[in-house]
Amino acid sequence: MAAAVLAADQLTKILAVALLDPGRAVPVLGEVVQLRLIRNPGAAFSLATNLTPVLTVVAIAVVLVIVVVGRRVAHRGWAVALGAVLGGALGTLTDRIFRMPGAFRGHVVDFVELPNWPVFNLADTAIVTGAVLVAVLSVRGIPHDARRREVVAS
Repeated sequence: MAAAVLAADQLTKILAVALLDPGRAVPVLGEVVQLRLIRNPGAAFSLATNLTPVLTVVAIAVVLVIVVVGRRVAHRGWAVALGAVLGGALGTLTDRIFRMPGAFRGHVVDFVELPNWPVFNLADTAIVTGAVLVAVLSVRGIPHDARRREVVAS
């Protein structure tokens, strides 16, 4: 799952950079869905724009935690959820490391625009979708690993 999200995220960003003029809106579904290329040095909603290196370190930490936790996943829903978050985090991290203005300071490519919503990308969508699924699984009491499943069952 993570590899598919990462590949799709990076492919769509490559296409956005190659085909879109920065800042210019291209209607896809009228004004409901538009493509608008921006480069975001910050986090979601363009927060923390002056903390790009810190955001890079946070993304690395998220990736490491998911890789460690992911080794114990014994439920398909948790695998999908963590895979989506991991793929999205890797997509953002790839931008932060390899895009301009330089390593660990790179700006994230965003290009999907909806009314009254910040411009975003596929990695953002995967992270949010995965996080919602994590919340649903947690609320339903579904353990992420086999050891916890055995404890809950006994």
